[in-house]
Amino acid sequence: MSQVETKHILHSGYFHPLLRQWQSPNVEITPKNLMYPIFILDEPNAKEAISSMPGVYRYGINQLKSMLQPLVSKGLQSILLFGVSNSLKKDEIGSSADSTENPVIRALPLLRKWFPALIITCDVCLCPYTTHGHCGILNKDGTLNNEASIKRIAEVALAYAKSGAQVVAPSDMMDGRIAAIKESLGAANLYNKVAVLSYAVKFSSGFYGPFRDAAQSAPQFGDRKCYQLPPGSKGLASRAAARDVAEGADFLMVKPGLAYLDIVKQVKDDHPEYPLFIYQVSGEYAMLLHGAKNGAINLEVVLNEILMSMRRAGADCIITYFTPMILDMLQPKSKY
Repeated sequence: MSQVETKHILHSGYFHPLLRQWQSPNVEITPKNLMYPIFILDEPNAKEAISSMPGVYRYGINQLKSMLQPLVSKGLQSILLFGVSNSLKKDEIGSSADSTENPVIRALPLLRKWFPALIITCDVCLCPYTTHGHCGILNKDGTLNNEASIKRIAEVALAYAKSGAQVVAPSDMMDGRIAAIKESLGAANLYNKVAVLSYAVKFSSGFYGPFRDAAQSAPQFGDRKCYQLPPGSKGLASRAAARDVAEGADFLMVKPGLAYLDIVKQVKDDHPEYPLFIYQVSGEYAMLLHGAKNGAINLEVVLNEILMSMRRAGADCIITYFTPMILDMLQPKSKY
């Protein structure tokens, strides 16, 4: 066999498990590569199933410790909190987003006490707490008031930070909200104590349906296409990430995941020095779960393949509702 031909013999490079790991240096999945999204309800003892997301629940504060303890023991290192309200008052400015009765604000000190090594990230948005269900404050004609919105978002982020969040994650997609949050953190002398994870590249997507059910945050009129990015836009994705980097974001995110892996690579190539998060959103979760339930796929095999594709594209951390299952997959297998 000639030298040219032998160069194309590939099997010799991955016939053994260790050799296969050497061929995939950037796609390893460990607990540090996972963040678990959790919905916290304003009813302390509740545990509500979410019909559109089988296996995912809304938890009252008194349910959190027992739910998280086994996951932390399996290596869970970070979580992402969303507040859900059944009884808190909703208004046009989302006053309950940072009230003392907000379930996230009430849960933060307890979580810090129970799990001192756990990194706690809080989603920052107004939509679950506004009567109109939009992510910012609206003008009388129904359009966004960006200036008022980012001021309010910064107030909410600061409230979470003061309550114990180590990371705040604005998901509203308003222009300038990273700078507004950074300014508020600096004024409170929290610059070096709280990080900002920006939903920098968040697309307007059909994959969000189950989440809006879970968080009870669907808009009451119109849609979010004027502030979430158009699905086909690579240019706006690049500009949005660059904007948030310039304003001081510590970490960047691309959302959704599977349909936007080219954007994940683009953002990572443009900003390799920034840790990059990818959100495997509710529709992706439901799609895989129902596919497995109907016998179309082997869930563990396909999930592992997708996770590797996300890491291969450049994601450093994957936000996924499958985190409990993945932690089980990562546990050492018994030899007996």
